[in-house]
Amino acid sequence: MSIAFPSEGDEWIEMYGELLDDNDDYTEAGSGWGVGFNGDFVFIIEPDDAYDGDPLYFFLGLEDGSCTDAYQVADPDDEEYGFIFRGPYSNWKRLFQGELGPVDGMMSGEFDIEGDMQKILQYSQAAVEMTETGRDIDTDFEY
Repeated sequence: MSIAFPSEGDEWIEMYGELLDDNDDYTEAGSGWGVGFNGDFVFIIEPDDAYDGDPLYFFLGLEDGSCTDAYQVADPDDEEYGFIFRGPYSNWKRLFQGELGPVDGMMSGEFDIEGDMQKILQYSQAAVEMTETGRDIDTDFEY
């Protein structure tokens, strides 16, 4: 059964966390991530021409190849995180439909990232595995 996005954002991010935690390729690529530094992410999905609602915020707790937590948040300022990955709804949709890669999206400016870029580049394969895992969610994009 598909998950409607963004209206079922809570279910979507929970599924994402479960799939990440069960992905052996992500576990291997993310080994060491968040060890000695805060590797947690906040994803910010911004309104655009396709989606004119409120921004959406999702938290992913990531440490040493495991997803420790995954949930939708009302205000990212209420969370402790090391990284923000931000972009418009249409780019997120393209990312999870396989039309855009995470590193390409950052380098082209289609996504903004806040946090230690050296760490991101060091763990670029983990970012790829994270994206591919998100593509495994049966998502019905509503916009």
